[in-house]
Amino acid sequence: MIDPRSIEAPTTPPRFDPAVLRRQFPALDQTVHGHPLVYLDNAATTHKPQQVIRTLTRFYERDNANVHRAIHELAERSTIAFEAARARVARFLKAKEPAEIVFTRGTTEAINLVAQSWGRRQLRAGDQILLSPLEHHSNLVPWQMLCRQTGAELRFLPLDRSAQEVRWDQLVSLLTPQVKLLAFTHLSNVLGTVSPVSEVCAVARARGVVTLVDAAQSAGHLPLDVQDLNCDFLAFSGHKVYGPTGIGVLYGRKERLLTMDPWQGGGEMIENVSWLDSTFAPPPQRFEAGTPAIAEAIGLHAALDFLDQIGRPSLERQERELTHLALEQLEALPGLRVLGSRENRSGVLSFTLEGVHAHDLVTFANERGIALRSGHHCAQPLLSELGLSSVARASLALYNTPQDIDRLVSATREALTFFA
Repeated sequence: MIDPRSIEAPTTPPRFDPAVLRRQFPALDQTVHGHPLVYLDNAATTHKPQQVIRTLTRFYERDNANVHRAIHELAERSTIAFEAARARVARFLKAKEPAEIVFTRGTTEAINLVAQSWGRRQLRAGDQILLSPLEHHSNLVPWQMLCRQTGAELRFLPLDRSAQEVRWDQLVSLLTPQVKLLAFTHLSNVLGTVSPVSEVCAVARARGVVTLVDAAQSAGHLPLDVQDLNCDFLAFSGHKVYGPTGIGVLYGRKERLLTMDPWQGGGEMIENVSWLDSTFAPPPQRFEAGTPAIAEAIGLHAALDFLDQIGRPSLERQERELTHLALEQLEALPGLRVLGSRENRSGVLSFTLEGVHAHDLVTFANERGIALRSGHHCAQPLLSELGLSSVARASLALYNTPQDIDRLVSATREALTFFA
């Protein structure tokens, strides 16, 4: 049996040491094209520590059974561990109770759930949804679809193109009575910008506007407290907080969740079913139709324990120092431009290199064992606003070191000579 208490104390060093932490991630112990791997694609997904891998293995070896549906021993173990994971997420986010935590497949599904379960019921023709210009497609496309369904309209906060910052100073004037929802990212996956969530949500709440925060990029890097953030909804993905793929979280204020209809129908989410009608379970089960991602939720539990054992304030401090180092070294290279403001940012470093296409640069880096990412990063409207179609991106995590930055800078300098 998995005792939830057994995965609440991962073996991590008392002092934050990325070089030591790195040894807990087996995937990082390999060579790529004859070079030790430098993994700088963490905004896309993070690697998994032994803590998480062992937890998944232990579940499948000993406790694999469906949850909530049987009274035999394995099902009881599985259900206890699954619901312990929900309670763990609630503590991680400082939600008032586990019932405010809905398990999804990821941030994308969580936002689609709000769009379809809350939005279809609440929005009408003439209503407006306000977004920031920094949004990932997962916090844009679901609202476009909802507007086509309901007749509501999308509105956007303006972007200061020269400073590459959101014009939050125009928020009050844009929060007209027609605006019913404000949805925005906590941390941009392109510019690395950290949004002033608490202040923004306070302004919206004072005007009766519902708020949704996309925390996909921030959950593994910044402290999160939904009471302090004062948001109505918040979403994040397990695979970006050192947990498994296929599991995500929607936090919703209880009073919001209670007003929402189910999005998908099937098993688990029902109360009573007849030939012609059904009644539905209360939240969160109402939104978790079918067999959930049981092992993945339990693995997420282990990942959150791992993060909290390290300490998110310590992690944030270390990444800030590493980001500063990376900015200094990258911006010293001729023809290289890092996107976003130097202030109030995190370890997401998107950049262009004069005369070198982003895809070519990332291919060049890969041949030297360095994992970067290139493209529009699922933020095509933002890049178009900046006059770009593709940028290279390096993104940091708790296991990255100054030596990784040195390797990145060295490879970029080589690329300048090679492509010249």
